Amino acid sequence: MTKPNEMTVSEAARALRARDISVQELWDACVLASHERNQELNAFLEIFEADKAAVAAAQKRIDTEGETAPLLAGIPLAIKDNILIEGKVASAASKMLENYRATYDATVVKKLKEAGALFLGRTNMDEFAMGSSTEHSAYGTTKNPRDTRRVPGGSSGGSAAAVAAHLALAALGSDTGGSIRQPAAHTGIVGLKPTYGSVSRSGLIAMGSSLDQVGPLAKTVEDARLIYEAIAGQDPLDATTIPPGLCPARPMKKPMRIGVPRHLIGEGVDPDIRAAFSATLDALADAGHTLTDIELPMSHHALAAYYVIMPAEVSTNLARLDGIRYGLAQRGDTLLDDYLLSRTSGFGEETRRRILLGTFVLSSGYIDAYYRKADAARAVLRKEYADAFDKVDAIVFPTTPSPAFAFGEKSDPLAMYLEDIFTVTANLTGMPALSVPMGFVERDGASLPVGMHITAPHGAEDTLFSLGAEVEKERRA
Repeated sequence: MTKPNEMTVSEAARALRARDISVQELWDACVLASHERNQELNAFLEIFEADKAAVAAAQKRIDTEGETAPLLAGIPLAIKDNILIEGKVASAASKMLENYRATYDATVVKKLKEAGALFLGRTNMDEFAMGSSTEHSAYGTTKNPRDTRRVPGGSSGGSAAAVAAHLALAALGSDTGGSIRQPAAHTGIVGLKPTYGSVSRSGLIAMGSSLDQVGPLAKTVEDARLIYEAIAGQDPLDATTIPPGLCPARPMKKPMRIGVPRHLIGEGVDPDIRAAFSATLDALADAGHTLTDIELPMSHHALAAYYVIMPAEVSTNLARLDGIRYGLAQRGDTLLDDYLLSRTSGFGEETRRRILLGTFVLSSGYIDAYYRKADAARAVLRKEYADAFDKVDAIVFPTTPSPAFAFGEKSDPLAMYLEDIFTVTANLTGMPALSVPMGFVERDGASLPVGMHITAPHGAEDTLFSLGAEVEKERRA
């Protein structure tokens, strides 16, 4: 029998209902695995003590409701350290918030509690979600379970590592420019960035408010769907959440028309990743889907636009963390010293870099030259994708241009930013996107997973799950 912590969410739900395992046994298996490997991986910043009342309530719910009980009842999940759980520390992996204890639940946490899910611990991340490797945490780096010499991706690297190493059955992360999908690709799991506004951001420590979205990291597409359905929905605490029916319904089509922007998949992508991508496309074509070459010329400018818009929103969102109103407080001889000491001590190098860049692009004399032009480019990009979706049902490309890289390999910030080249478009357009494992490549004697990135129109998560499940099936065949 598969170890309980190595099960998928769906498998564990079936085992719990069949009385093959108990909720306590499932919890204990995950906690034991987490304590055994966390010193090596640093996936968790904190592993929680068992909430005996919650464990008992989940077991009772399964026993009394049987097959009608929510499938997430009794399932241990890992939660990224920027998502609030009442009574627990939520530091966003920063010294600035190391003593902050949440006074309320994020809406996604509240929904998961209502479904009977259990929370295993809070996972490591790049500070305030700023990074693509989890090397920018104030509490040490997280290692990739596939090869501990390499990064797990970021900023949700701790959540991805916890799932890939079978410490948790699934996890929540946040995605501002690829922070769920990129680590999912690097660790060989599934990651979903939902449609902007389909999942509440209430209780998520903000990085870029027009870009952030909470989503699942899971072992299978089906598990990602289960968690997404549990956390999605309009929320009166988040005015950006969308009401049911706002996105036009698109009938599910099989076979699908799959758009392939081959002009984007050039020399910047490693040859073996291009080969894995081509093999996956061939398998989809053999399954009856139609492959259509499409042009997305504005995508060449997406990364530049993102790295103007995102820092601008970072600068605004983190302005309140000044040592006076919120966050770490350091005192100097003057009020200016208080600000300088608090923010310099509290924020890491990458966070300070993005705050300064964002403040610059919003400053008088530069906002027109940079921010407003980037926002105009974003509008063109949205229209370009919308027009493409008149011709195809989904658009695919590799999730990342290379597999997981070694620690320190991307020490140049620009090299690190290029990791997001394929993922930022979904955040700029607000469209949903899914990363699904599509194979492995060899590096330095290690077999490293790589992902296929699937984008669909607003509200078309079902298209992602359907096509993602086919990619998953072909990979396992």
